Amino acid sequence: MSSPDPQVRAARNKSTSPPPRGPVVAVTGAASGVGALLTERLAASEEVKQVVAIDERRGECAEAEWHILDVRDPAIADRLRGADVVVHLALDLDLETDAAARTAYNVRGTQTVLTAAAAAGVHRVVLCTSTMVYGALPDNELPLSENAELRATAEATGVGDLLEIERLGRRAPRAHPGLNVTVVRPAVLVGGTDTALTRYFESPRLLVVAGSRPAWQFCHVDDLCSALEYAVLEKVDGELAVGCDGWLEQEEVEELSGIRRMELPSAVALGAAARLHRIGLTPSPAGDLAYTMYPWVVSGSRLHDAGWRPAYTNEEVLAQLLDEVSGRHTVAGRRLGRKDATAAGAAGATVALLGAAAVVRRARKARRRI
Repeated sequence: MSSPDPQVRAARNKSTSPPPRGPVVAVTGAASGVGALLTERLAASEEVKQVVAIDERRGECAEAEWHILDVRDPAIADRLRGADVVVHLALDLDLETDAAARTAYNVRGTQTVLTAAAAAGVHRVVLCTSTMVYGALPDNELPLSENAELRATAEATGVGDLLEIERLGRRAPRAHPGLNVTVVRPAVLVGGTDTALTRYFESPRLLVVAGSRPAWQFCHVDDLCSALEYAVLEKVDGELAVGCDGWLEQEEVEELSGIRRMELPSAVALGAAARLHRIGLTPSPAGDLAYTMYPWVVSGSRLHDAGWRPAYTNEEVLAQLLDEVSGRHTVAGRRLGRKDATAAGAAGATVALLGAAAVVRRARKARRRI
């Protein structure tokens, strides 16, 4: 029997071949944390052609093309050639890192990646910051619009770096026409993370500042990765908030966690936090306390309008967080070792007593002046 006509064979092959795959995506900070999870996710996606993984060490994703270098090295431009999208996740937000060194790394790294991406012909860069950039303020609406003004200050851990990263992201398209920048802002991130806000749940008592109205919105790392994938595939762009739908009031958090509160006056709590940080006893500055006092819940309307939905609820993410921190002991943001653990409850009680004593002293002085 004669073989089919060449045109017929070509038509058959065309009809049975898989559709063309999508973009080449470069991920910085790809060896650990969110970067590692996203690299694995994109490498397994039928909508992504190739993943270029960049970090100072090689990660575990065998399907990615690895390049070992520091993101501050201008040579990164050569590694980005041929990439369509860059997701920049090489950030240092470690509580124990020297603040000046952390800022130098985060800002210089972002500057270098944005400039290198433009030079390499990349058309989109995805940055990841936090909803903390909106600021935690007593007059914040519940929830905030994604278009709300960024009113955070640099007083909380890493927030100054995140604000500068966003500023660089806004300037980049003007300096490099043709480069688009998408910013993804997760709520309190949970899933192998260690931040001042996750450490809040390691304390023997949940510190509540009198007169404050906390509202808690969480984001599971898997949901962050799926939102980043949406941005990579250009299903959504602009500034995007990502997290669970809705929020939990402080009373709900206490009921779900089973951890009782320790309530202190604002002046006592903020003053103590500032002094403890100043003398080096705690890694968290007083500015971190605002994020446990006032709401900073954000509507994720842009992702929702694009068809994205979170896979987790606030209740589910809180349960995972409590499971992750089980057995850890933190007082005033400082993680205690095993020898200190038995004193954690007493330490919390001592702080409460000192706060109460300070209030009594002020009240007595005020009465004497009358």
